[in-house]
Amino acid sequence: MSEDAQGFPESLGEIVRRQRELSELSMRQFAAMAGISNPYLSQIERGLREPSEHVAEAIAKALRTSVDALYKEAGIDEERPESAVADAIAGDPDLTPRQRQSLLTSYEAFLLANGGPRRRRRQRRGAGEPPPAESDQDESR
Repeated sequence: MSEDAQGFPESLGEIVRRQRELSELSMRQFAAMAGISNPYLSQIERGLREPSEHVAEAIAKALRTSVDALYKEAGIDEERPESAVADAIAGDPDLTPRQRQSLLTSYEAFLLANGGPRRRRRQRRGAGEPPPAESDQDESR
């Protein structure tokens, strides 16, 4: 994980900018490769906007990496309820990242429709900060 001078992980936008510059691409060139507008890329790189999952996938593809690798480098974890089904989908090497995301989204929608837990948004963690503690929820349904 990359860290700044104070020991905190770099933001996703900082990582995207650094990788784009290492690839010697202008903002305009990279935005075209990712299929997004130049102003939107600028806002992402400056930390003013968080990219959607779709845009994050496009950026990762343009950088020739994975979304998970970008999020990991930025110290961002996606919290999901632990589930053997979700783990199996996430770990299946025969699925593309887009297929995994689609299946997980559908699975989570079914859980939500049945009164299950909601998917939590990605959260950024500071350097050395432990993962958030699981809440004590009544698991009897």
